[in-house]
Amino acid sequence: MTAHTRIKIPDGFWAGLYQLGVTAQDVVRKSKLPLTVITESVVTTEQYFAIWQTYSDLIGDMEAAIIKLQTVFKTSHYPPSVLAAYHARDYRDALNRMARYKEMCPPENIRIVEEGGSCTIEVEWSDTDQPGPPLLVGTTLAFLLELGRRGTGLPLKASLVEFKHTMNQVQEMEDYFGCPIQIGAKCNRLTLHREDLDRPFVSYNAELLDILTPVLDQTLDEQKRRHSITEIVKWILKRSLTGDLVEIQNVASELGMSERTLQRRLNDEQTSFKQLLKDARHELARDYLSNPYLDIKEVAFLVGYKDQSSFYRAFRGWEGITPLNWRAEYVNINSKN
Repeated sequence: MTAHTRIKIPDGFWAGLYQLGVTAQDVVRKSKLPLTVITESVVTTEQYFAIWQTYSDLIGDMEAAIIKLQTVFKTSHYPPSVLAAYHARDYRDALNRMARYKEMCPPENIRIVEEGGSCTIEVEWSDTDQPGPPLLVGTTLAFLLELGRRGTGLPLKASLVEFKHTMNQVQEMEDYFGCPIQIGAKCNRLTLHREDLDRPFVSYNAELLDILTPVLDQTLDEQKRRHSITEIVKWILKRSLTGDLVEIQNVASELGMSERTLQRRLNDEQTSFKQLLKDARHELARDYLSNPYLDIKEVAFLVGYKDQSSFYRAFRGWEGITPLNWRAEYVNINSKN
């Protein structure tokens, strides 16, 4: 999916970089991308990562850039999905909205877990096994804290921040987050004081949320249906099934992702490659058997079985009857209609 994923660069991104002394043209040229990226603002995952890495290289001081970016992004530049979080009822509501609506704008996924007196927010990457650029990781975690600070109007502090990558200015980052920074960690994670999540937002705007929420929810639901990895994998399987068994690594390669990433994406949608292969064969078998001009041996081959007996066993497991009996019933039912 990496090759097919399209990412919308946040509104105000280029203006924010300009305020920090970096021009969009310099970033795009050094990233070896077409200048149209600046106006179209839609890129692939690889291009998005390249932009952030180039910006990091140009700015030099990564830690200072992480902190400064929080000051130059004005609320007036927030896209609708972030506005819905900024105008939420409280910090918990804001974070949950960020996690939900972030699905509309990959590649970051935000996973929130509340346990005991803590709330952990982990940043993961969808559609790719590449590690995100450190500057992007730091900016994402810093923004999630900044969201709480702006919304509540209070100088909130985290309890712990963990980064996979190393840092040169750990003290500067600890001063900003107000907590210890752990580098070389197993994940990129922000840990908050759970009691802070109950703090109301002074920016709460119920009327605006009533307008934004239905539109965002509808857009997200439509996007999920359109980009469901389950439907895409099943489509590939149906197109590829002829005699030989299709392996997961073949499908993953066609989607431009690793086998592990594909397995994780399918698991997120409560399914598995094995189940989708079974479903694809079952659905195709019914379609082919409804065509009276195909004999059973041909149907078996078309759904990925080398011998007819294996197909018979599988079909009886799906329908409870043999392919011949199913075809006879199908013909009988349709002749009456």
